[in-house]
Order: sequence, then structure tokens, then C-alpha cells
Amino acid sequence: MKKYIKTHLKKLPVLLVLFCLLSVSTYASPSAKADTASTAGVQFTPIAADTPVIASASAMVKSPVVKQAPAKISLTIPAKAPLSLWTIFIAGFIGGLAALLLPCIFPMLPLTVGFFTKRHTNPKKGILDAAVYGLSIILIYVGLGMLITVIFGADALNALSTNGIFNFVFFLLLVAFAASFFGAFEITLPNRWANKAEENTERKGFAGIFFMAAALALVSFSCTGPIIGTLLVQAATSGARLGPAVGMLGFSIALSFPFVLFALFPSWLNNLPKSGGWLNSVKVFLGFLELALSLKFLSNVDLTYHWHLFDREVFLVLWIVIAALTGFYLLGKLKFGHDSDVAYVSVPRLFLAIIVLSFSVYMVPGLWGAPLKSIAAFLPPQASQDFDLYTPTLSGSSNTVSSASADQAPHKYANLFDKPLNLNPFFDYKEGISYAQKVHKPVIIDFTGHACVNCRKMEATVWPDKMILPLLKGSYVLIQLYVDDKTELPENEQYVSSFSHRKITNIGALNSDIQATRFNTNSQPYYVLLNPVTETVLVTPEGADYNIASFAKYLQSGLNLFK
Repeated sequence: MKKYIKTHLKKLPVLLVLFCLLSVSTYASPSAKADTASTAGVQFTPIAADTPVIASASAMVKSPVVKQAPAKISLTIPAKAPLSLWTIFIAGFIGGLAALLLPCIFPMLPLTVGFFTKRHTNPKKGILDAAVYGLSIILIYVGLGMLITVIFGADALNALSTNGIFNFVFFLLLVAFAASFFGAFEITLPNRWANKAEENTERKGFAGIFFMAAALALVSFSCTGPIIGTLLVQAATSGARLGPAVGMLGFSIALSFPFVLFALFPSWLNNLPKSGGWLNSVKVFLGFLELALSLKFLSNVDLTYHWHLFDREVFLVLWIVIAALTGFYLLGKLKFGHDSDVAYVSVPRLFLAIIVLSFSVYMVPGLWGAPLKSIAAFLPPQASQDFDLYTPTLSGSSNTVSSASADQAPHKYANLFDKPLNLNPFFDYKEGISYAQKVHKPVIIDFTGHACVNCRKMEATVWPDKMILPLLKGSYVLIQLYVDDKTELPENEQYVSSFSHRKITNIGALNSDIQATRFNTNSQPYYVLLNPVTETVLVTPEGADYNIASFAKYLQSGLNLFK
């Protein structure tokens, strides 16, 4: 019994790491909170009545003549920071831990550490060699991250996150990675690269150790390639300038640290679990994660181009099935051709299966409209679901009916965009401002995006609250401006931006130009409270705020100043 317990306790850390990977891949990476507005800097003045229409987005609407000039509003706008470097680093670090448990690397631990500790009579020199080996791994992978940034450029990488073609390419790429982990094929680099690195390992000194690290990176690419590829895709589309390099730094530190650690304490190698079929199970488990993650990129394409083929219930069905199959695989009920027979289910494996299957069951009520707030940020909008029992149950306010009855005319672009929580937002800046002037209500501009996970989280977890929804329905005129929509503008509405000096040809570019020109930011979500008569800002704009009381206070402060 003691031997049995000891054997399975050794595997517990392995499965815990995998569970952490699932959590970070699904929750942490995409959902970093956008920055809120700061203070000091840009001066805004009302637009004169005789200003000609559209030379730039800053002159989007001609303001009516006002009897009393409003006070100038001074704002400071934050730089875009949609995904923190710490989040990228942690995601890379956990990816490195997962890579360490793959069949291409895990068996190399005792062999490599044994080589370093036995090649010198002085143990300190062996430890130094192992440290150089670990540092070489870090340099190789960080260099790869820097190379991605240098080749494509930070601006180009940021643009990939909203580009439909690249999102579809990323979807196909992650599906290919998943198929590789399932055993359909192996992603390998040219053999001559590995052979060349292997030849140079015979060099004396630190150069030979560096090439040993290079050989490990090349030979193990069939296992690490999908993880590296996924990490680089996520980091490259994060908006962080150093995202790819920082992600690779976290990955390489996690990958190299055990080699140095076991060189310091060689006796710990005896406590490592034996290589075997469980290493392949790690690959398959990661394959399911890759497959689930790929669907988010496909959803981005579907939303951006208004295909409506991949709505919320379709997305949920696929995630439910993938999670269920993962659970069955962990229980040994599903096998691939290269899997070993599962004679029995270990306790850690059972617990992980329970977690994954419970997650699958948790998503089932979402098929009937349950908000699923813990994962709402990654799902298509609630309004895209055909059968929704949840939204009609949300309470509005006493003045909601009067507000809705006064606004029956169809809004411009209303057929293109989903309307959250049965609200009736405007999707065109000029039309929304004109209506707000007519009904004498303040405006809330929601700069949002189809691929914006923070926007979906705000709409699913904050807006439905009884403190927020009545204000959005009855007290404000809501204007939602999508900055990543690809619908072409009519020829007579296209123009060259005075801010970016680029031709504005679609709705997303127009809205992005409005945000950049007037508010000097491009992060989403971004909420601006305006006086529609003077088009001046009522309260300093802010980004995502998941504290309901705080966001309600923000909305109420705008109402108080407007009155």
C-alpha cells in the first residue's frame, strides 16, 4: 500500500500542472483588463456649426450652435495595454512546464543532467555547465520571440488580432497543432538543422553547450512546436510590443530551470516518475486544449464578417463535446492508436477527469441562455443565441418603456450587429448624437469590438445587474462603435484620416479613427459619457470595470453632471 501511494503521489504534480495550464489557457490569457482613463493632456473644444462635414473623424458631426460655450474638458488617455506582460509571462511559464512533461523532453532530463555531472571531476563545473545550458535555452527561445517582433513589427502584430484572414489562419494552425498532439503527424524541422547542431556539440567550452541546447530545441520541436506556436499567436495578437519575447522568456525559464535544479541536486532524479504512456496522455490532453482554443479564433472571423454560422449555441456545443471527450479520454474510455492501455485509473487522473467533465456539464445550461459568467468573455455575444430564456427575465426600469416607445425607427447598421440584453443601441455616431439631442439625454459611447473579450465580459457580468441595466435602458442613449468591423462604407463616406493619414474605408476603421482622433486611445472597451448638445465629455472616460458598484457610480456621476 505504501508503495502504491508513493507511486501515484509522484504523478500528482504532473496533473496539477496540466490543470493549471487549462485554467490559464482558457481564462488568464485573453481577459486582461483594459486601462482606464488618466488625467491631463488633450484639450477638446466644441465644433462650430459651420464646420464642414468630414474631413476627419474629429469633425464627424456638426454641432448645433449653443448659446453658452461650455467649459473645455481636459483628459488624459492611457496607452493601450490590453494584455499585461506579466500575464503573457505566466502563460509562457506554464506552457514551458507543460512542454517539460512531453515525451520529447522529459526522458532527456536524467540523461542531460547525468552528462553534466559526470563530465567533470569537480561537481561545481558540472553545475556551471548546466547553468550555461539553461541560459542557452533561454537565449534561443527569447531570440525567437524577438525575431517574430522584428520581422512583423509591433504594429503589424497588434493588427493581427482583428484581421479576419489571420484569425482564420490561426484557427487552422491550432487545429493542425491539435492533430499533431493527437498523433496524426509530427511537426518537425529539417533534419539537417538538427544534424548541424549535433555536430557542433563536440566543440569545447561554452559554445558546445550552447549547441547542445540548440539541438534539444530542434529535436524536441515535434512536441514543443504546437505549444510555442500557440503561445506566439496569443502573444503576437495581444497588443503588447514585447509580447512574443516575454512569452518565450517565461516558456524557456520553465523549460530550462529543471535542468539546472537537478544538476544542483542530482539525487532528486530518483524521485521522478518513470517515463511511459502517461507522457503521451499529456500530449493528447494538450491537443484537446489546442482544439478548444482554436474555436475562439474561428468565432472572431464569424463575428467580424457577419457570417452568423458560429453563434453562441454552436460554440457551446463544440466546447461541451470537446470537454466531455477529454474527460472520457482521461478515464480510458477513448483511445488513440499510439496510446497505451489504461489498466486502471489513478486517483489524480480521476480527479482531473471529474474537473473536466464537470466543466462540460456546467456549460450545458448555456444552450438555453444561461449567462455562464465565468467563461462569458470567450463566448460569442449572448444576443447571437437563437433560444434564450435568460435575457427576457432581466428587469429594466419604470422609464424603460417610455424610452423604448420613443425610439421605434430602425437604426443605421442595426441589421449588422447583435444587440446586447435587448437594448436598442445606435451603431452610428451621428445618428446617436442626433437622437440624444432630440430626447435630451446624455450619451454613453461604447467603443467595442467583435474580438474584444473584455467587452463580452462587461456585457455578460456587469450590464445585466439591476443597478446598471436600468441606467443603460432609460437614462442614457447607448452608441456602440465597433472598431474591428469590416463592412465597407459607401464611396461617398470614405475619407483620409487627418490623424493616421490612412484612407478610412470600412465601419471599423471609421470608429477606430473617431476613438483615436477624439480620445487618443485605441483600447476596448472604452466608455465615454457625452453631453450630446455640446459634445463635451461629462466624466473622464474609463475602460473595463468589473466592480458593479463602481461602474454604477461612474454612470450616475455622468447623469448628475448632465442635469
